[in-house]
Amino acid sequence: MRIILYFAITISLFQSLVSCKTDAQVKEWLDQSRNVTIIRDEFGVPHIYGKTDADCVFGLMYAQCEDDFKRVEANYLTMLGRESEQAGEASLYQDLLIRLTIDSAEAKRDYINAPAWLKKLLDAHANAINYYLYKHPEVKPAVLTHFEPWFPLMYTDGSISAIQTGGLNTGDVKNFYESKAIAHMPSQGLQKEDKLIGSNGFSISPAKSTSGNALFYINPHVTFYFRPEVHMQSEEGLHVYGAVTWGQFFVYQGFNEFCGFMHTSSNADVADLYAESISKGADGKYYYQYNDSLRPVAEKKISINYKDSNLVKTKTFTTYATHHGPVMAMYEGKWLSLRTSNRSQNGLVQSWLRTKANSFEAFQKNFAMAANPSNNTVYADAAGNIAYWHGNYMPRRDSSYDWNFPVAGNTKATEWKGMHDVKDIVQVINPATGWIQNTNNTPYSVSGSASPARKNYPAYMAPDGENFRGLNAVRLLSSKNKFSLEDLIAVGYDPHMTAFDTSMPILISAYEKIKNTDTALYRTLSAPMALLKGWDHNSSASSVPTTLAIHWAEKVNALLQSDDPELFSDYTQRYGMVLRNSEPAKLLIPLQEVMTTLIKDFGSWEVPWGNINRMQRVVSSIKPIHSDTAASIPVGRASSTWGQLGSFASQYLGTKKRYGIGGNSFVCAVEFGKRIRAKSILAGGESGDPNSPHFFDQATMYAAGTFKEVLFYKEDVLKHGKRTYHPGE
Repeated sequence: MRIILYFAITISLFQSLVSCKTDAQVKEWLDQSRNVTIIRDEFGVPHIYGKTDADCVFGLMYAQCEDDFKRVEANYLTMLGRESEQAGEASLYQDLLIRLTIDSAEAKRDYINAPAWLKKLLDAHANAINYYLYKHPEVKPAVLTHFEPWFPLMYTDGSISAIQTGGLNTGDVKNFYESKAIAHMPSQGLQKEDKLIGSNGFSISPAKSTSGNALFYINPHVTFYFRPEVHMQSEEGLHVYGAVTWGQFFVYQGFNEFCGFMHTSSNADVADLYAESISKGADGKYYYQYNDSLRPVAEKKISINYKDSNLVKTKTFTTYATHHGPVMAMYEGKWLSLRTSNRSQNGLVQSWLRTKANSFEAFQKNFAMAANPSNNTVYADAAGNIAYWHGNYMPRRDSSYDWNFPVAGNTKATEWKGMHDVKDIVQVINPATGWIQNTNNTPYSVSGSASPARKNYPAYMAPDGENFRGLNAVRLLSSKNKFSLEDLIAVGYDPHMTAFDTSMPILISAYEKIKNTDTALYRTLSAPMALLKGWDHNSSASSVPTTLAIHWAEKVNALLQSDDPELFSDYTQRYGMVLRNSEPAKLLIPLQEVMTTLIKDFGSWEVPWGNINRMQRVVSSIKPIHSDTAASIPVGRASSTWGQLGSFASQYLGTKKRYGIGGNSFVCAVEFGKRIRAKSILAGGESGDPNSPHFFDQATMYAAGTFKEVLFYKEDVLKHGKRTYHPGE
């Protein structure tokens, strides 16, 4: 194990890198910066204008660093597998998981072999960040004092769930590489964070629009401050507005003059685990069975640096792989190898060129690259088309196997059989109902009666279940003949929580069952049950039933998960059945516990939801830090867990009140036509600097659901511009 002095070397390295910038490098940066103009509007949104696309990338990355360099660096520490250099030993196995599934050597080769136009973008990306660090010596990176142009080729997908692991997690990887088996059968599925937070995308056809123009709703649900709002326009045909993931140079969810694209995390199966039969040879090497022969297991040393107090230590792992992919875990004596695609040059190319699509045909051509492994796509355009595709990158497999679980690795029968064409995947284009919705749910309800039929597709293409948000979206989009832009915003912020349409009647029934068997508990719960019986299942800041129902549901959901680890309340399948089969006391005692806790913390159980459910941003921290003694804003919305479309996911963080940590982030409603009209809102604000006026300036609007006008055309930007400058000025 190597040990080196940490702080002294880090500081001296940073100083040497800054001081050794050549005059030629600085001149290159300066020359490019003069081709870029950044106009900050009254909310601090950067509108970036450049002669070339590469100039826009340069301006975008400089603006991102101005707003929150810490998050730019943090995302690359994650995707480079270098979190441990900042966070310490606790992140070792997260880094190992990344190093196993994403190969930096491949990314470096991709950069060397990249087409000239892409290399210009990659160079501009690195140059802008390095220029920012050169111009701001007071900014001290935690680890990355110099950015390389191949870094974006490690993060080619803007999703919060970009890494596909076939259902395995960091703990499973740790168990294997500490010679331990895992106790559970891994199953393909979204990470828990995605299930609890979710995302929504809606499209409305001209026939269902009051203006006769297509409408589009962008509503990603991610951890707060995961993406800023940006606008780029070049003289090479780029003109795009939307949300960009910190550190990336393409708009991930947004729109241009011709079309809009919204991505929701997909449960389409694109990552498979293979159960390998392993034996040890006389030479001490490992072998795995494949058909009638033994093949050698590939070995690779991976060394990871990690911070330990004021030292950097190194841990080296001997890792294994079969032809299927890296070995990630062991279950019932079988090694589990992973086959998937977590990065590719084509993925980055697709992500960038999508933002420049100028027709439905161009978007479809881009989509046919099939290099996006983690997302569904909701679409609308100025020509009036609306569309949805469930996934994009889709391996072709033998449907007789259950690909939700590990398959045998010792036979060629389980090999992928090439890739599906885009025409094969689950999709709908211009449905007769005139609307599209996706809430991370099944595509078989995407357009109501005009949805695709499950029987026409292999199960692995869409194992997603229905969720309560999906039921809510179908209800709302089916209930109105025509929608305006404002109507669509109202749908996205509708306060109804569909999960309680299922669970409240069951709770009420359980309460009535104890009337003659547990009179004491019946009397104790009489007042709160009276409120819940009269409740419409809508949340609001003034609602006491919302407080009771959500805290009760969280307790009951935890109990149900302990009985059935595969059950999450965001998914309707089996939820009502499990509730109905529960003993009355199991459902009622949690409500009594909620009352006791509320009385203890607030002096009464009759606490309005907004008194507890708060939005607060007091420090610039990637990990949430909150305080009951600091100012905060009441929020009437609730988590998407309970079927509410406009999500505000809050938690107790060592506090008496609960504070928002994720949900609605960048939200945007767009009306296409000869001239685009759009409105947006961003959680908190554009800047990560607590001293900036844009640190929390959108919070009150965000809480109320009041959207600002999007400034898409330069004449409007100039009217509202508050600061105009070149990067570095």
